[in-house]
Amino acid sequence: MKTGKLAKTFRVESGKHFRLKDFDPADTGHWKSKDHATEALVEGIARTAELQDRLYAQNNWALLLIFQAMDAAGKDGAIKHVMSGVNPQGCQVYSFKAPSEVELQHDFLWRTTRDLPERGHIGIFNRSYYEEVLVVRVHPEILKSQKTPPSLVGKKIWEERFEDIRCFERHMARSGTVIRKFFLHVSKKEQKNRFLERLEQPEKNWKFSAGDVRERACWDDYQEAYGDMIRNTATEHAPWYVVPADNKWFTRLVISTVIVDTLESLDLQYPKVDAAKRKELDAAKKGLLKE
Repeated sequence: MKTGKLAKTFRVESGKHFRLKDFDPADTGHWKSKDHATEALVEGIARTAELQDRLYAQNNWALLLIFQAMDAAGKDGAIKHVMSGVNPQGCQVYSFKAPSEVELQHDFLWRTTRDLPERGHIGIFNRSYYEEVLVVRVHPEILKSQKTPPSLVGKKIWEERFEDIRCFERHMARSGTVIRKFFLHVSKKEQKNRFLERLEQPEKNWKFSAGDVRERACWDDYQEAYGDMIRNTATEHAPWYVVPADNKWFTRLVISTVIVDTLESLDLQYPKVDAAKRKELDAAKKGLLKE
């Protein structure tokens, strides 16, 4: 893949000097058009499939990919295209909506923890536990329905949740789950265009919800919440990637590059058989050939 340092360009592993406004949603680097990037994306999809096969066979590491974004940023399409070559047997996608009554009986990390990927698998979270420092922060009235003891809902609740998330992700990393987090950074103008497209094209009407417009009215609050989230939870072992999302073809290329780079960094190898196993295999081969 002729992607060079593409993945590193958008990587955030320390929030000390992070400012969301420093990232351009329309950025495409030196990739000037969809045609320019298509070959690299196709190669990336094929390479992901190859590496996933090794990941599954080796059965030591797990990979968790987390996707967060404003509505219409392209999460679903990115997941569909970038992961189109993988074996479904070793990859699961989970989409998290509003918590159920059962989920509200537990801590905010409980419902996603149940769906963490097994060793050898790739797990994809379409939205995640990060909703608890995003939509809940923008709409603090939701906290009242979460049944957390009132005495524990203080002024530092967001700092406390950031700390809980950092500790959780550090624990997962130490246990062999590699975490990569993507914020698909779409502009307000492009979101409007995509909403209008959904309204004007009958085959896309199903994608639109009146709630999307209501949330759009909170745009500035969400931008602030996303910025604070990344500043407080970007770490070396669980970095964020602020991916420009105004051009879907570039969004997908960046995500593909990150996944390939991550899997390649694990030095995945097919398991080697010992002498006893080799003897067993040779005997089985001889038996088959005699039939």
